[in-house]
Amino acid sequence: MELKDFLEKFEQQLEDVEPGTITADTNFRELEEWDSMTSLVIIAMVDREFNKQVAGNDIIESTTVEDLFNIIKNK
Repeated sequence: MELKDFLEKFEQQLEDVEPGTITADTNFRELEEWDSMTSLVIIAMVDREFNKQVAGNDIIESTTVEDLFNIIKNK
């Protein structure tokens, strides 16, 4: 799993986000598009695309997209 791939997949899960606007440093919880439903969508995407299990606490403990990526990568 590469950060670039994760960023692309993460971005695809958000509605009304221009391609290429989400970066590793993006604080995803501050995005207008972020809500609890999006959190569930990300959990499902990680399971489907990367065959990894991510929990709600993993998302809570993350600030940036890269933080979340690192947690998932190390599972």
